This record gives sequence, structure tokens and C-alpha cells, in this order.
Amino acid sequence: MIGGAKRGAGHREIRMREAGQRRQWNGHRGPGQLIRREMAAATSGAGRCRLSKVGAVRRPPPARVRVAVRLRPFVDGTSGANDTPCVRGLDSYSLEIANWRNHQETLKYQFDAFYGERSSQQDIYAGSVQPILRHLLEGQNASVLAYGPTGAGKTHTMLGSPEQPGVIPRALMDLLQLTREEGAEGRPWSLSVTMSYLEIYQEKVLDLLNPASGDLVIREDCRGNILIPGLTQKPITSFADFEQHFLPASRNRTVGATRLNQRSSRSHAVLLVKVDQRERLAPFRQREGKLYLIDLAGSEDNRRTGNKGLRLKESGAINSSLFVLGKVVDALNQGLPRVPYRDSKLTRLLQDSLGGSAHSILIANIAPERCFYLDTVSALNFAARSKEVINRPFTNESLQLHVLAPVKLSQKELVGPSEAKRARGPEEEEIGNPEPPAPPASASQKFSPLQKLSSMDPAMLERLLSLDRLLGSRGTQGTPLLSTPKRERMVLMKTVEEKDLEIERLKMKQKELEAKVRAQETLDPKEKENCSPTMLRPLARRTVTVAKPLKKAVVIPLQLIQEQAASPNANIHILKKKSRKRKLECLDATEPKEKAEDCWELQISPELLAHGRQKILDMLNEGSARDLRSLQRIGQKKAQLIVGWRELHGPFSQVEDLERVKVMSGKQLESFLKANILGLAAGQHCSSS
Repeated sequence: MIGGAKRGAGHREIRMREAGQRRQWNGHRGPGQLIRREMAAATSGAGRCRLSKVGAVRRPPPARVRVAVRLRPFVDGTSGANDTPCVRGLDSYSLEIANWRNHQETLKYQFDAFYGERSSQQDIYAGSVQPILRHLLEGQNASVLAYGPTGAGKTHTMLGSPEQPGVIPRALMDLLQLTREEGAEGRPWSLSVTMSYLEIYQEKVLDLLNPASGDLVIREDCRGNILIPGLTQKPITSFADFEQHFLPASRNRTVGATRLNQRSSRSHAVLLVKVDQRERLAPFRQREGKLYLIDLAGSEDNRRTGNKGLRLKESGAINSSLFVLGKVVDALNQGLPRVPYRDSKLTRLLQDSLGGSAHSILIANIAPERCFYLDTVSALNFAARSKEVINRPFTNESLQLHVLAPVKLSQKELVGPSEAKRARGPEEEEIGNPEPPAPPASASQKFSPLQKLSSMDPAMLERLLSLDRLLGSRGTQGTPLLSTPKRERMVLMKTVEEKDLEIERLKMKQKELEAKVRAQETLDPKEKENCSPTMLRPLARRTVTVAKPLKKAVVIPLQLIQEQAASPNANIHILKKKSRKRKLECLDATEPKEKAEDCWELQISPELLAHGRQKILDMLNEGSARDLRSLQRIGQKKAQLIVGWRELHGPFSQVEDLERVKVMSGKQLESFLKANILGLAAGQHCSSS
């Protein structure tokens, strides 16, 4: 019995403070517990957030996940419509529910906001959702999650009806109004809004604006931001544009009928709204804020919903993702070293909302019927645990090069002084009035990265030079060298100046030497003879000779040479001495000189060549693979190819048929013949002797 009369000292009422299973204590929370809480937030996803690029490097302030509970009224036609409710609201922050272990006791929960049965859509939006929209204009993220069992009214809270709009249409209407006001002419920022709409159905990320895109992947960039490549983004400027894209996409969401709900959501729906801001004046900052509006599918008890077949499979995927969501919340509260974000597509996408960098609002929807009692207790316990999650929002801000108005520059400024001087020509340079030489530029001007860019597009060069002059006018030292510290920058400038002076000194010395050489060349021959030996003379040119190639010879046994000399066929020669002329390059002479030198050339008699070719051909036609390996340049693989080709096409008609086997090329075949003919000839004469 809920709210029954007290029975003296024996009746106890269990009062729960913030957590569903934690009793309220009068003492303070110990310092160790607070330290563990902060460590839990630091080791969780909050520690992954990145600070603003232009702001001071400090840790963002914590922001707890805010939790609101909405109790829907009784639904007409249900079995428990005439029963007493199992939940009762105490005030705008707390409620109580019967203890299922002891009906004499009640469990009390306290949250950031409680909306009873008579609360309207406007009350929920104005009390919990509207205050976080201002963070989007500061470049921060925000998220709104609708959680609860199936049939508790989550979709009604987020979407509503034409008569009672929900959170999504009200938030978009106010957000577009804010962006129009802040991005009006004369304001420092220009704003643009884009939207994306997706669903997570059976662990598949589907684009509702483009259903044909298929399953999408979830990625994380180098700054820790969660993104989905290939997700459709539609720019919107008014609420009519939003309805034009959102209403057809909502019909693509997967819904189905169960015993508890005729239009039960079978997937988790996520509406992503991006607000991009660009500063119109210096320093031209850029901000990006994201708003996640998430309608979670409800947890289901298949014994009461009667799911079968496809509905049973969908229910299993929904319950599995919600179970991982509970594990993520528990890991964040306990400060575990690993938070299981990657165990589900839903938690991966909610990484910014829970323990991340977003201002998060969780709206827990519950039902008053007693048949929903266990689901209601489970939803309240999850909401109480989620209230302890700590996020650390930060401003997503960066600097961008702004497009300046084009500035008219002279041709001399665009091409530089040296190129302009070459373009004038020598005559104009002599006729023109002599001007005093310009003072040398300072090291800071020489080191500017925008000085020598004549090869760049003129329009882009004008903008860069205008920005360079704008930055240089802010200080007396010229354009700063990026983010280099002052001391190191001064040392670097001094080194550059010293190097420039040394280069100028070397150039002057080179010019003096060139002038002396030219003066010496213009002297008469007589003056050259009378010239003092101290005068600079060109170095004597020396003859450059090319190194002689190494002489190569083939060693033949002495007995073979003697037999060849004594035989009647004395014309068989293996090596023959031959002289040829080589050209010598000389720098002084106009024509190259020729010099004869001896070299050795290989020559084989026709009889020996024919005899060797015939023996090689017989070996190719009759020899086995083992016999073929005895030839020079033939290995195991080539021998097998030769035997296989012979079995298919018959015997070889000539040795050149080896090219058809693809064993060796023409040059390799010539080398093969020489090596084997010499080897066979030497072996034959040695065996006969």
C-alpha cells in the first residue's frame, strides 16, 4: 500500500537521495569519496575532451548530467486503467514508489525535475531543454535523451503531435530564431545551421535522409570528436526547411506493433543539429556546436509484448544496446579504467553525451500502471545512476583565415624589386633618375613568410599581403615568427642577419675576381709578356685521359694450343689480338687525337662452332633433365621446362628453338652457345690427350 498510515516505530520509510539504492545519510560525504568521484570523471570520457585552440590551457569545469522524470497519465483501454497508480509525485523534484519487497514501505527518488501526469509539453521543454540551447551559440555541445520502457511515452515527449509539439520541433524553432538574431547584419558572428537524421536498427547506422546509403560507420577524429562519414547534412534556415526534410525522414524510421504499443519504435533515432559560427572581424574565429536529440527505443519484456520472429530479434538488439548503456553509466560512476563505449553503436554515438563534452539532459519516461512496475523501477534506478555522471563541456573554437576584400597593388609589389628591375631593361635603368639605394630590410621583414610568393595566384597573394600588413601594423617588431618565443626569435633573426652579411661579402669578392679576369683578357700579347708574375693568370689546362678498359682473356690448356698449332687445320683460333684506335679528349686541342691500342677479341672457327651446336642439339633432344643440368647456364627449372616442351612439341630442330620455350632471350642464347661450345671443345681435347 502506497502512502499508508504510519504504524508507530515499526513502520519505516526508506528515503532515497539521488541514487535509487542509496540511503540518505545525515553526515557529510567523505573526502576520499569526492576524490574518487573526480578521478572517475577524469579517467572516463571527460578526460578525452579537447580545449579551445585559442583559449587558455585549463581544465574545463564539470557539468553533471541533469535528469528529469516524466510520469504519463493512464492510457484508456489498458488492463490497469482503473487500478491505483504505483508511482506518486511528492513535489517538483521527488517521487515515491512502492517497495516490491515490502508493500508497507516506499522508495523515494529525487531528481533535477519531476513532471506529473498533468504536465504539458511546454512545461517539460521550458523547464529542462530550453536552458541548454544557449550553449550551442558558445560553441559547445548539448544532448537530450528520452529513456524509458516501451509504451511510456518517449516518442510523444520528443516529437509530440500537431496540437502538442514535443521537444524536437520546439527546440528547432527556438534555435533557428536565436541563430537569425545572432547572425543578423551588424552582429560580429555569421551563423549557419545544418541537420542530419539517423537511426540505429539492429546495430546498423542508417541515414533516414538518404535510406539508400546503407550501413554507415562511426569514426573518431584526432580531437576526440565522434563523426559519421557519409551522413547526409541538410542546411536549414527556417522551420519550414526543417519540416521539409524531417517529416519525410520520420516516415523512414522502423516501427512495429506489439501487445503494449501499436506503434512501437524498433530503433534508436538521433537528430543531429550543427550550428557553425564564423567571426566577421579579426581574429576571425570559428565555432561549432552540436545538438543531439535522441529518442531511444524502449526496453521490452518479451513475455508481455508477445514478440516473435523479426520482432523478437529487434527486441534482442534493443535490450542489448540498453544493457551496454547501463554498463557505460556504471563504469563512469565507479571510475573504471575502461568504459565500454565500443561495445555498442548506441554507446559509441553517445560518447559525447555520457562522460564526454556535452551538456546532457536525460528525460526518463515512466508509466503509472502496476503492470509496468518492474520496468518503472528499472528506469528510475538507471536515471538515478545517470545523475552521477560528470561531463566536461568545452568550446569548440579555432582560428580561420578570413577572406579579405581585394586590395589594389602595383606590379612592382606583386613581382618584387629584382624581377621589376629585370623587366625594365638596361636602357631604362641608365636613363632613369638615379635613386639612392633602399636601406636593407630588417630581419623580421626578410623572414616574413609572405615576401617571395610571385608564383601564387594574384588574388590570393593580395589577400595574404593585406593580412600580413594588418598583423605587422600591430607591433613595432614586424610580423611575429609564428609562435616562437621572443628570446629564440631574436637569436634566429641575428643569425639570419649574419648569414646575409656573409653572403653579401662573398658576392663582392666574387665580383672583384671576375673583374680582374676580364681585365687580364683584354690586355695585348705584349702587355701579357710584360705582366708581373703577381698578376692572376688562368690555370693551365691539362689533358684529360680516359682510363683504359681491362683486358680480358680466356685461359686454354697449353696442350690444346700446341695440338692446334701442330694440326693440319691451323686456322682454329680461340683468341686473336686486334688493335683499334681510341680518341683522347684534350681541352687545349680543337680536335681529338687518336691512339692505337691492343685488345683481345674472341673468335671461333666455323667447324668448331658447327660441331658444338650439333652436340648441344643432341643433348637437348636426347638428354634427360639431369643431363641438361650439365650444360652451362641451365638449372633445374630450365631443364624441366625444356623436357616438358620436348614432350609436347617434339624434338628441337635447331638450338635457337630455346627462345620458343621462353627459357632465355636472344642475348642469353648467344652467351649460352659460346660458353658451352668452348667447354665442350676443351673437354674433348683434354679427354683425347
